[in-house]
Amino acid sequence: MIDLRPVLFVIGILLSVLAAAMLVPAAVDLGYGNPDWQVFLASAAVTVFVGVSLILTTRTGWEGFNIRQAFLMTALAWVAIAFFGALPLVFSRLGLGFTDAVFEAMSGVTTTGSTVMSGLNDAPPGILIWRAGLQWLGGVGIIVVALAVLPVLRVGGMQMFRVEAFDADKVLPRAAQLAAGIAGIYIGLTLLIALGYGAFGMSGFDAIAHAMTSIATGGYGNYDSSFGQWTAPGIHYVGALAMIAGSLPFVQYLRAVRGDVLALARDRQIQWFLGILLAAAAVACLSIWDNGHLPWPDAIRHGLFNVVSLMTGTGYASADFGAWGSFIMVQALILMFIGGCAGSTTCGIKIFRFQIVYAEAQVQVRRLMHPNGVFIPYYNRRPIPDRVAQAVMGFFFVYMMSFAVLAMLLGLLGLDVITAISGAATAISNVGPGLGPVIGPDGNFAPLPDPAKWLLCFGMLLGRLELFTVLVLFAPSFWRG
Repeated sequence: MIDLRPVLFVIGILLSVLAAAMLVPAAVDLGYGNPDWQVFLASAAVTVFVGVSLILTTRTGWEGFNIRQAFLMTALAWVAIAFFGALPLVFSRLGLGFTDAVFEAMSGVTTTGSTVMSGLNDAPPGILIWRAGLQWLGGVGIIVVALAVLPVLRVGGMQMFRVEAFDADKVLPRAAQLAAGIAGIYIGLTLLIALGYGAFGMSGFDAIAHAMTSIATGGYGNYDSSFGQWTAPGIHYVGALAMIAGSLPFVQYLRAVRGDVLALARDRQIQWFLGILLAAAAVACLSIWDNGHLPWPDAIRHGLFNVVSLMTGTGYASADFGAWGSFIMVQALILMFIGGCAGSTTCGIKIFRFQIVYAEAQVQVRRLMHPNGVFIPYYNRRPIPDRVAQAVMGFFFVYMMSFAVLAMLLGLLGLDVITAISGAATAISNVGPGLGPVIGPDGNFAPLPDPAKWLLCFGMLLGRLELFTVLVLFAPSFWRG
């Protein structure tokens, strides 16, 4: 049997932090004279009661984590935060049902950005900042998990980053120190982005909220029209840069701050990410302009912004890209799967896995041409261990199988083909908007039946935690070991 005490102890700490975070929207609502501040205060009280109770009842009698406890803790942390994070949404004057509230909170904490809410232009300020806060917390949380937990669990080839996260940086050898350094970078980038938005005309409230969801590549906005609310080109370009900033490995930011100023420029994963992103944006801009959808300056601005948003899994929209023709729709679906860099706030398959598959394919071609030759695949100028290559291949297979199964289940629930396929893709890749008239950039997920929303919640959790972290819990041997 698994000793649940260390798992519940950590969950208790996280719920206590979440309760403290609820005081921020409570203060915002109180300042704006909105009565929902009482809802946030009551939700914080319930959450901190449960959190402290778990801490007090499980704080002794255990020494550390084993692998199975780490898997369970990682998955349960996101589930617990989503459920308790939904409390203010249920009891606020918005009156969301339980399913819709959990969907909104799960989408927030997994930085997916899919929403069931409409009328955001008139939503209470506390709710808006709470949605942004959930994404902000989820963003920094997944960075720490990706650097401190997933490499140890050897999930989907993430063990490649164990040395980079700890051994290569002797100044920050421990997870707590690493987390503190990452948090400092994260807060600093959030403030810079907020200043950038404010400089081009956003209000202070909007600038802070959108800075939080931009660096988290989450995509929640304060308006139904997302970034279409603003026509100033500067806001869209700042948004694109902010989403790119959230998509780069934060451990490289840390190295740059500590004196290795070329750390970001040398990283092959970053080079690939930017190369693919710029190529996709150039093709999209040309297609938009050539088909007469927008004049050239606007084609560049909206094409770049929406390509960055889709590939990074942020989910903002500056325009209805679904109206730009079938090519843009197909490109959008492909970009949803790619994602950003490992150790960033993005999700998707991630660039390093494409690099590893490409390196392995190159070696296979060379071996076919020179059967007696010895060829070794490399990633970032280091040999790729066989176990890593196998883990990445397994991840690709499970990723596509999970997408296919999720799409088929959504189809069984009566969703049309476009909605089912793009809904599965946007959930498992944590992108946000789907394609088509229902869940496209001009729609939301509210019309979907409740079973579909629960399926999508599971898909969001699955994609955010790199598949195996969740799926391993369904193996009978996991509980028997």
